Amino acid sequence: MATLLLPAEWIKNWEKSGKHEFVQLCKELTEKTNHGSEIKDIQAALYELCSHVVLGSLKVDLVASVLGEMMELGDDMSSILADVFSILDLETSALEEKNKREHYTQLVLACLNFVPEVILKERLDPETLESLGLIKQAHQFNQKIVKIKTKLFYKQQKFNLLREENEGYAKLITELGQDLSGNITSHIVLESIKSLIGCFNLDPNRVLDIILEVYESRSDQDEFFLSLIKSYMCEPLTLCHILGFKFKFYQEPNEETPKSLYHIAAALLHHNLIQLEDLYVHLMPLDSAIIEEHKRDISEAKQIARKLVMVVLPSEKNEDKDKDKDKDKDDDKNEKPPDNQKLGLLEALLRIGDWPHSKCIMDQMPSFYATSHKAIALALCRLVHLTVEPLYRRAGVPKGARGRVMQPLRNKRAPRPAETFEDLRRDTFSMLGYLGPHLSHDPVLLAKIVRLGKGFMKEYQNDTKSDKDRLETLLSCFLSISDQVLLPSLSLMECNACMSEELWGLFKLFPYQHRYRLYGQWKNETYLSHPLLVKVKAQTIERARYIMKRLTKENVKQSGRQIGKLSHSNPTILFDYMLSQIQWYDNLIVPVVDSLKFLTSLNYDVLAYCIIEALANPEKEKMKHDDTTISSWLQSLASLCGAVFRKYPIELAGLLQYVTNQLKAGKSFDLLILKEVVQKMAGIEITDEMTSEQLEAMTGGEQLKAEGGYFGQIRNTKKSSQRLKDALLEHDLALPLCLLMAQQRNGVVFLEGGENHLKLVGHLYDQCHDTLVQFGGFLASNLSTEDYIKRVPPIDVLCNQFHTPHDAAFFLSRPMYAHHILSKYDELKKADKGNRQQQKIHKYVAACDQVMSPVHEAVVSLHATRVWEDMRPHFYVTFWSLSMYDLAVPHAAYEREVNKLKVQIKAIEDNPEIPMNKKKKEKERCTALQEKLQEEEKKQAEHVQRVLHRLKLEKDNWLLARSTKNETITKFLQLCLFPRCIFSSIDAVYCAHFVELIHQQKTPNFCTLLCYDRVFSAIIYTVASCTENESHRFGRFLCCMLETVTRWHSDRATYEKECGNYPGFVTIFRSTGFDGGNKADQLDYENFRHVVHKWHYMLTKASVHCLETGDYTHIRNIIIVLTKILPCYPKVLNLGQALECRVHKICLEEKDKRPDLYALAMGYSGRLKIQKVHMVPENEFHHKEQPARATPSGQQNGPGGSGKPATSTNKTDDGASEDGERSKEKSQGTSKPVGKANSTTAKVTTSNGNGAVNSTKGVKDDKEKSGKEKKEKKEKTPGSTPELKSELRREKHRDERTGKEERATREGKEKTPKAERVKTEDKNAKDSKAGNGEPDVPRESKSKEKDRITAATSLKMTIPRSESAESERDHKRRKLDSHSSPSHSSSVKDNSTELKETTSKQHINYNSVDRSKSRERDPEKKESPGRMKEKKEEKDRKERKRDYVVNDHEASLEAKRRKDENGTNSSKTNKSTSPSSDSPLSTEKEKSKRPKSSSKEKGESLKAERTSTGGKKESRHDKDKSEKKEKRDSTGGKEEKKHHKSSDKHR
Repeated sequence: MATLLLPAEWIKNWEKSGKHEFVQLCKELTEKTNHGSEIKDIQAALYELCSHVVLGSLKVDLVASVLGEMMELGDDMSSILADVFSILDLETSALEEKNKREHYTQLVLACLNFVPEVILKERLDPETLESLGLIKQAHQFNQKIVKIKTKLFYKQQKFNLLREENEGYAKLITELGQDLSGNITSHIVLESIKSLIGCFNLDPNRVLDIILEVYESRSDQDEFFLSLIKSYMCEPLTLCHILGFKFKFYQEPNEETPKSLYHIAAALLHHNLIQLEDLYVHLMPLDSAIIEEHKRDISEAKQIARKLVMVVLPSEKNEDKDKDKDKDKDDDKNEKPPDNQKLGLLEALLRIGDWPHSKCIMDQMPSFYATSHKAIALALCRLVHLTVEPLYRRAGVPKGARGRVMQPLRNKRAPRPAETFEDLRRDTFSMLGYLGPHLSHDPVLLAKIVRLGKGFMKEYQNDTKSDKDRLETLLSCFLSISDQVLLPSLSLMECNACMSEELWGLFKLFPYQHRYRLYGQWKNETYLSHPLLVKVKAQTIERARYIMKRLTKENVKQSGRQIGKLSHSNPTILFDYMLSQIQWYDNLIVPVVDSLKFLTSLNYDVLAYCIIEALANPEKEKMKHDDTTISSWLQSLASLCGAVFRKYPIELAGLLQYVTNQLKAGKSFDLLILKEVVQKMAGIEITDEMTSEQLEAMTGGEQLKAEGGYFGQIRNTKKSSQRLKDALLEHDLALPLCLLMAQQRNGVVFLEGGENHLKLVGHLYDQCHDTLVQFGGFLASNLSTEDYIKRVPPIDVLCNQFHTPHDAAFFLSRPMYAHHILSKYDELKKADKGNRQQQKIHKYVAACDQVMSPVHEAVVSLHATRVWEDMRPHFYVTFWSLSMYDLAVPHAAYEREVNKLKVQIKAIEDNPEIPMNKKKKEKERCTALQEKLQEEEKKQAEHVQRVLHRLKLEKDNWLLARSTKNETITKFLQLCLFPRCIFSSIDAVYCAHFVELIHQQKTPNFCTLLCYDRVFSAIIYTVASCTENESHRFGRFLCCMLETVTRWHSDRATYEKECGNYPGFVTIFRSTGFDGGNKADQLDYENFRHVVHKWHYMLTKASVHCLETGDYTHIRNIIIVLTKILPCYPKVLNLGQALECRVHKICLEEKDKRPDLYALAMGYSGRLKIQKVHMVPENEFHHKEQPARATPSGQQNGPGGSGKPATSTNKTDDGASEDGERSKEKSQGTSKPVGKANSTTAKVTTSNGNGAVNSTKGVKDDKEKSGKEKKEKKEKTPGSTPELKSELRREKHRDERTGKEERATREGKEKTPKAERVKTEDKNAKDSKAGNGEPDVPRESKSKEKDRITAATSLKMTIPRSESAESERDHKRRKLDSHSSPSHSSSVKDNSTELKETTSKQHINYNSVDRSKSRERDPEKKESPGRMKEKKEEKDRKERKRDYVVNDHEASLEAKRRKDENGTNSSKTNKSTSPSSDSPLSTEKEKSKRPKSSSKEKGESLKAERTSTGGKKESRHDKDKSEKKEKRDSTGGKEEKKHHKSSDKHR
């Protein structure tokens, strides 16, 4: 009414145009046919017009005339106008302005002509009617209205009741109950009913009630009665009330509502004869009561679950039982509650197929409340059956199955059957959603839905993206049905294994991501949604607990069957509990794995999900509380993973993706799982505890590896390894896993280090590295050539683009190179069918060149340009691309495995219990294996022969050595040897073997001796920076290197054969090449033994240093390394005693602090004691032909003794021989200029060993003791033994038998401490030589005199030589302290006093007596044989004098150590390892007294030395060299002082 339709202009110009416009508007409004809206519009227009009259804007007569015209527009216009007057009557009666009321009254009076009075009397107020004169009095009018209403609505009509007039009702019942099969229709019967009502004056409502009663008894006649009621009924509400009254009758306790009543109610609802909202209010119980009941059911279920889970004491159990009994009795006494009429009606609606009304009723109730009643669930299932039947027949019935045909409903209003998958969205999915877990009541329907799902997935997978959106929508629907209906229904089924397998047929077509999402929902949410599921979960846990308590290895089969039954329905709950138990008790793993054999395929998939979920549990810490080791629960789960995935056909994609995702997130803990899975499924073990036999087997072919390379002989891995390979390739995870592991290995310290303990970080690094090696080995042995090559990118891409470390990149590429070369070799063989061996080898070399040329070019970008100045890319690639398989054939391993098989065959033949057919099979298996091994050995032998020939051809171009030999070795160690020797155990063996191979191939520019020296002299930093497993591998590498050295050391013939004429042992390098035939250039056997002793000493010094640091990593690593090299070291008794002492100390200190170190130390200590019987005294180790020499008080020479260097003895020997040797060379005019450019090759000393000897407590004690207590101290040192004391006594007697002069000298000096004795001798020698400047005795040129004077002057010349050589060594050390190489190579230090020049050759002196002997041998060959006797006498005399020098030097060294507190440690360390003739005591003492000695004095001492050792005049060249030397020496003292200061600061 508020809408303004009349503009103000119309009112102003009413007579002119307004009237016309208004009439036109009314006509337009009446012509509209807009479902009643035209009446409202015209009412609004009339209301506005009349309002203007009331307000006085228009005159009454003008409006009345218009309204009269309006009456012609329609018959109902008078009624509409009466409505408008009624509204205005109400509005004006409330107004105080009388004029407006008068205007209204005048308007109504004017309209009486065309508005009937009757209508106005109906709608206007009685007072208004009185004022209009239509009625006389309002009061009387009101009374009359009341009387009429009472008569109409409240006065009862008197009908004949049934008891009063039963004839009419009897006739009615007869009519309704007659046979309806003929031509009887509802219309005919209705006419009869009308006649009966009129004749017998029957109550119409009572008649309707009887019709319903008869319909109820004849519910099969729906069509007839429904049409009758439809024709008979006037008011739907009346029918609803009658039905409601009927339902009300059955709402009393112990009453049961008949199903027929539900049926007729459902039928009436279905045909819309009544409304559900009208009937619903008459049904019981109330919705609020239903909700309360549902909540009560859930709480009771949870209570039951709590009781089942919690531990109950026996007394409480009895009380609970009594309570339950009392409760049951009370329930029996109570009356049975009335039926739930809403559920009854729902069931009836479902049975007739009325889904819309059923859905409305279910929406009023809690979820799944209605379908939790079996009858309703079955009724709904039947409706779904009918709906999916046509589609199931087309797309779901398996081949060969017929199935039971369902009869469709006769109801035409029922849901339409689905013909396509799209039709399922109409009603079917909705019905299934309401069914929920209660589809379990109908397994047949469940199977049908699953098969429809399979049919859809086939269509989905075969689709060519024509209608992808529609299919994606349907896929999401099927996933939802799986989540909400299929899996929960399986939980409520009683161990239906067939249904589980049927479900897996559908689920396996989903990606694992979808499946795992479904399992997660099933496990974590579904069981909370319904009381029944809550109870089922509790019962499953209780049953699982019962089984797990009794599970043992003995009853695996019985328990396995119980587990299988339980898992068919509720696998997630069962496996969750089992995994929680396994995480606590790892001894359950084996029986649990064996008991899982009765699981279905779906259960195995669920198990995989549960394992991943347990691994990813954020509430569990993956480290133990000490933060140093991985938690035991994670280790247990990893072991279970390996065992389960190997034994059962479980999909691996999810687990592998989980590990990959963890690596992408920078977490490497879960690599433990991958390691276990690969180990169990592929049979590839990674362990550093391999025996030497296993390691040897691992260098052979695949068959030998499988038979002899692993601890447990792993068989039947073919299928499991194939499954693992397929999973990796299908999901493209092979290369990403490798790259992520390689990157994670390098980043583990930074990504996961943080606050973690160093031990844990090391463990994670090892785990990452070992898994990479293991996984790479698996890919190499299982992937086909094409697959491998297709997935692994080139080496430069791996390193530069993917940032893969070089060792890992070559490790991954190595199998690819081998595949490439073999395939190319086969191509060349086929192209040219020459059978000669030489032709084959040339083809192999050609194949290698073709394949490896791009690699040679690619690796250039991996390192700086200066690297390739000394080492060609060919050599670098050759080293990294080969393996032990290429270098040597393990004949012993092959023979060992073949013999084992022969023994097996014999045992099978001799065993009478084995049946004949089984014997035959086993023998055939063993014979086939034997033949395979022999064939493999032959194949490898041919391969190795080809490779060695290739290396022989390549070797000349490997090393360029444009800088120095030392630099070449440094690069080889840094870029090749060290990175690879700690990569794997086999690589450690390979590195040692490769070094030996380079030596055997006589590779130019490769100094074998220098390489070995650098390896053995620099182990402190290497060991300290290793992880635990790297220590095992580094120890194995050292052991293999030591084995080679020990073999050469133990036998002169072997040494001469394998090293005597090889360039790797040349000690003088010539610019034009090598003169391998010149014996003077080679290191002879005895000198080599001295060098080996020095290496042993260096190993001891480094070991003691690490043991005494107190650092966990140092101690652990060095003990591991020492354990690995135990077969070859220690061989010298005093070094072994030094180690034993330190290890014993570790055992005592770490017993209660760090148990793992204590265990390592105890293990090594025990093995060291066993090895002690094989140790020899030092004199036997590197002076076989010489009797035992005197060592004061049997004192230890190693770092473990009182601090005296182990090489002090042979140092002095070397010095003595060196003087004689040099003087001999000078006198013969054979001085060899040495190259300045190559100077560093011979003198590689760094600060890595500084202070290592001095760090021992023995040294500190000696510094605190005086010289008088020295003998007592020596007797107490752990190194002193009765054996050494007896040797000392014998040597003293021998010394007394030497010349008179020597005896007198020794007797005179025995009265004073040895240190003072040596001090005096040194001073006298220096004074005499510095003062005279000329030789005391001219030298003769004959060899006999040379020998005598060389021995006699060895003691006298020690001090000047020491002083002059000291500054030179300082200069060398300063140069090398700035060198980047962390190696220590003092054995090859050049101690010559000549100046080093750029263009000349380099001379390395390995100084010893035997070296001088070897030099003397050549000239003596020209002499007559009659001089042999004189030579022998001279030799004996010389050795006795050397022993004297040894004693004096050792005594002087002792005194020096007591005296020097500061500034001498670093230089002493360097000199103690030098094999020169310099005395560390005398040189250090002279330096401390005269740090700035003049060059003049040094020049004079140098001159004296030259004249005393040479019989001829110095040449001009020698003079020039001596002058340059003097200049350098003059600066040596100053720089040496600086070096001491830096050493002190460093210490």
